[in-house]
Amino acid sequence: MSNLNKYRSALAAYKDPYLGEDLFSSQIVDLFELDGNDVKVRLIYPYANNSVCEAIRTQLEAILKAAGADCVQIDIDFVIHSAEQKSHVESLVAVKNIVAVSSGKGGVGKSTTAVNLALAMAAEGAKVGVLDADIYGPSQGMMLGVKPGTHPQPLAEDKMLPVAVNGLATMSIAYMIDETSPMVWRGPMASGAIAQMVNQTQWGELDYLFIDMPPGTGDIHLTISQKVPVSAAIVVTTPQDIALLDAKRGIEMFSKVDIGVLGVIENMSVHICANCGHKEHIFGEGGAQQLVEQYHCEMLGALPLDINIRTQADSGTPSVVADGNGEIAFIYKDIARRVSAQLHLKNQGSVSGPSLTIVED
Repeated sequence: MSNLNKYRSALAAYKDPYLGEDLFSSQIVDLFELDGNDVKVRLIYPYANNSVCEAIRTQLEAILKAAGADCVQIDIDFVIHSAEQKSHVESLVAVKNIVAVSSGKGGVGKSTTAVNLALAMAAEGAKVGVLDADIYGPSQGMMLGVKPGTHPQPLAEDKMLPVAVNGLATMSIAYMIDETSPMVWRGPMASGAIAQMVNQTQWGELDYLFIDMPPGTGDIHLTISQKVPVSAAIVVTTPQDIALLDAKRGIEMFSKVDIGVLGVIENMSVHICANCGHKEHIFGEGGAQQLVEQYHCEMLGALPLDINIRTQADSGTPSVVADGNGEIAFIYKDIARRVSAQLHLKNQGSVSGPSLTIVED
């Protein structure tokens, strides 16, 4: 066996943990050169992964040196590919992937998950935006620490720029009203407001736009599914039986409007006592995993019931910002990489949505 094939075989034995394939099969290896016993590799990942690049580099260097290489140079980058656009919304033409973050019911931590996931994806190096689509209970502005009275910068022809905060491009109805003003609107008015925010906001070039959906399965969900080229959806739930029941309704709703569900994030999965470390599944155990198996989607991750997640979001500094190297941020970043990788697989046709047959009576 030639040296080139020897080192190639050694590298091919490593499987990417998020794509499930070796680096050659997944077309991550962009350059593989040999000069004597010196190996040069350039890797271009299809998902955002800045925070693990050094760990990958160290692991692959060890693999190649164990195979006999004297000097190893590994360059790592990533390029996010666009999902196939189902519609042509002018304001979204430069947005590569649009992800709806949804829940069947309120109170499961959907908005907290959405903002931390967006921040985690930005920390991985992607260009990210957040649309707060919860007209009746907008919370993204507060969670991101946007000062009350902040308004989008107006442009010509009724266009506006998103509000930039913590590296995210954001838009919310909260930027246009007083924070104490209730939105006493019927469904068509709320849907019209969403359509205006989508069409008038000049999002620019984004790798990912996360939509923080309202709870339930109502008018706004239908408006977004009809007006916005959503690439895929993520469902947030807790292990509680009633939350899982509503999560199932949410998954089936996305199936009806032909939007694939990437997977499920389980919030408040387990409580860990701060004093003794005892673990207790307060809301139940294994529910999200059953959901994943039933609907043939991905278990994207699980978050513990941790008071810091709540207090940090309430204070305007979500966990990924408040403690970027902490355990909670680590979980969110892992979920972000998994979401990014699953979107790539879906765009390549390797991941399908939930397998459902809906019969209209």
